[in-house]
Amino acid sequence: MTHPVLTEPAAAADPVAKDRDALLALFTTMTRIREFELCGARQLATGKLSGTLHLSSGQEAVAAGVCHLLAGTDHVTSTHRGHGHCLAKGAAPDRMMAELFGAGNGYCKGRSGSMHIADPATGLLGANGIVGGGIPMAVGAALSAQVRGTTQVSVTFFGEGATGEGSLHESLNLAALWRLPVVFVCENNGYAELSPVADVLAADSVAKLAAPFGIPARTVDGNDVVEVVGAAREAVERARAGHGPSLLEYVTYRHDGHYVGDAQSYRTKEERAAWAERDPLLRAAERLRALGFDDETLDAVRADATAEMNAAAEWAAAQVPAPASSLTTDVYGGLS
Repeated sequence: MTHPVLTEPAAAADPVAKDRDALLALFTTMTRIREFELCGARQLATGKLSGTLHLSSGQEAVAAGVCHLLAGTDHVTSTHRGHGHCLAKGAAPDRMMAELFGAGNGYCKGRSGSMHIADPATGLLGANGIVGGGIPMAVGAALSAQVRGTTQVSVTFFGEGATGEGSLHESLNLAALWRLPVVFVCENNGYAELSPVADVLAADSVAKLAAPFGIPARTVDGNDVVEVVGAAREAVERARAGHGPSLLEYVTYRHDGHYVGDAQSYRTKEERAAWAERDPLLRAAERLRALGFDDETLDAVRADATAEMNAAAEWAAAQVPAPASSLTTDVYGGLS
């Protein structure tokens, strides 16, 4: 798999590289995301969940790093691979698990499954099973912030597969035309479902798609959380100051298949092994050790995250499923 060339690193200049508390918080968020998905996969494997899951293991640095810079009132739209975005933006794992279990007290009353979780209270406007479906929503939220005169920023996460959708290009154009406070974040994991990125994207990088619209863009190492924060900080501050949109292409990799159970015949064991060595959690742990943290501290973070997610799954499994009679509740509005 060929990835685009990375631009100059931002890590050296970003203060998070030397901030012990911030870096530990980022590692904790990334670990919670990883453990949530591992726990969810176990529930599926044992038959406690039905359907499938789309895991983001390997991409945690992007969600954690970008959302680290956002306020609670800022808006995010996510993708079908959105557990990490939800958790990083502040969603509670027990209610997320309840949604996976189809429980009535999940975030969307048990109707969303894993691909459509939303929590407006934390600024999460929704994950989306439609490729590129969340992009126009984020642009609309940015327009709303501009009209209301707030300093809110919108971030839309999407994969490189969305580059073939008109919604992305239309949204880039409108955001540039009206200088909207939105950050376009592409998680380029190299594969649009099962297809290598070279088979779905004519350009040699997603970042180059921003050029015709005059939008600043960068291609960044998405497996180094410090690099992620460094690039995102510039884009978020630009948007918040009223200077318009940016596009960030984070080069990353999903350790698992497109979905749980994917045979992954389209990529080699050697490729997967090489990317495993660049795991974002391992690289964050290396940075923490360089700042003086010991393995006991890091192991405690992992143990706490595992316990938290197991407890969330146990609680969710005990909740009452949404009844079939509620199928159309909240779907139709009444006539005034």
